[in-house]
Amino acid sequence: MSSRHLAPRLASLDAHSTRPRLIGCDLDGTLLRSDGAISARSVAAVARAEEAGIPFVIVTGRPPRWLPDVADALGHRGLAVCANGALVYDLHTERVVREDLLDVDALRSVVEVVRAELPDAAFAVEYGQSFSHDRRYLPRWDGDNRNVTLVEPGVLLERPAAKLLVRHPHLDADELLVAARTVVGSRATLTHSSFDGLLEISAVGVTKATGLAALAADRGIDASDAVAFGDMPNDLPMLAWAAGSYAVGNAHADVLAAADEIIGTNDEDGVAQTLEGWF
Repeated sequence: MSSRHLAPRLASLDAHSTRPRLIGCDLDGTLLRSDGAISARSVAAVARAEEAGIPFVIVTGRPPRWLPDVADALGHRGLAVCANGALVYDLHTERVVREDLLDVDALRSVVEVVRAELPDAAFAVEYGQSFSHDRRYLPRWDGDNRNVTLVEPGVLLERPAAKLLVRHPHLDADELLVAARTVVGSRATLTHSSFDGLLEISAVGVTKATGLAALAADRGIDASDAVAFGDMPNDLPMLAWAAGSYAVGNAHADVLAAADEIIGTNDEDGVAQTLEGWF
């Protein structure tokens, strides 16, 4: 797919020969191909960026326990923003170094109003290194299930969590998001990153943008020198924060509409193509 440039915001990057000082990039559907693999071309492009001294930050809805294979493929030993901004994870030490969690009161309040509005909803909680779900929630991740636990509904609400997940058997993700927002209001931040009926809920104000911005601030970098790549609604805050925003050609319609530029699809290595233009 040919690129579309719509970006007056990128003028600040032009002063640096279009090279950013920080790159934030989503994984699934963006950097990774549809089969979940990362291509040799993408690995090489990321390596060239990092050799040039530009941090390439994974910014993902995934929890930390789903990152080792990708991190190993990239040879990446920096920090990753996980769980839609709730966790910052050190890929070298394999430790969470920053967290913004949904507290117990918020969890209970959100579950109560969503369950009342959507009686068929199923619930799960993501902690980062473990995951718990009720009997009606069917996990669909094919990876490591050793840290996945089936629990009674009340147990889900006993400790703070990185994310609350809500699955619905009949609504798609966009429909579920609209329905839940009407009752959740300002209790939490809602988004989604799939086309099936799965909703992701974080603490108030926590997004990929807040996680990436905090990491950037620690390096003395602000949004005017950052770019971001994404494909789904959970990427929208990050794309809005960065000076340059890029949507892969296979992105959700809302992301295609919001991004400064549309690049090749994930299966065409669109991110790598763009990095090659800088490095």
